[in-house]
Amino acid sequence: MTQKVRDLLNSFDSLPDADKHEMAVEVLRRVRKSAHGDVSDESLTALADELFCAMDAQEAKHGEP
Repeated sequence: MTQKVRDLLNSFDSLPDADKHEMAVEVLRRVRKSAHGDVSDESLTALADELFCAMDAQEAKHGEP
């Protein structure tokens, strides 16, 4: 992992939950549109499911709706 990626992830971790959700959705959308095509639909769907489950658990932990 490059330092740029680590810096982005650290910045992501410092965001409020709503902003994390918005950014995650946008990153997934961009990956889906990428010309590289190295992420299958099944993998992308599994990653999205994992992300949203983790975010739901975090929101439940903090008492957010």
